[in-house]
Amino acid sequence: MALAGGFAGTLLLTTVLRTASEFHLTRMDLPFLLGTAITADRTRAKALGYLAHFVMGQIFAVGYYGLFVALGRSDWWLGAAFGLGHGLFAGTVLVNVLLPLVHPRMGTTSSDAGTVSLLEPPGFMARNYGVRTPVVSLFAHIGYGTIIAMFLTLAR
Repeated sequence: MALAGGFAGTLLLTTVLRTASEFHLTRMDLPFLLGTAITADRTRAKALGYLAHFVMGQIFAVGYYGLFVALGRSDWWLGAAFGLGHGLFAGTVLVNVLLPLVHPRMGTTSSDAGTVSLLEPPGFMARNYGVRTPVVSLFAHIGYGTIIAMFLTLAR
């Protein structure tokens, strides 16, 4: 059930982020951001980025499951709290620090005018993609955690 919840949670998270982008609440295109770490082909980048995002969603769902098992409960509010922590980790360490270090087409704070980058670095909580990006991202991650918890609770 954790994997089913992870799939549904990732579907929600991805849909919320895509919708927020279409409504101009954020400029972040997470599948493109992830996909361009794999390929320079802009068309393939989106497809590979969606695939990478869903794979990572499954990996994180297994981690959530381990936490729920260790605590002996999977309340929706606990899933929401895990989602908040996950969103904060993603916006501070994952996309702000680690991704620019390994992404071959992303600028960094030490990039200069002679460096050609396909993407600007996201910045703290991905604020470089819009001031509302942190709120949208946290909201989406809270939904992700809540859905995983609900799937596990329904499986009992």
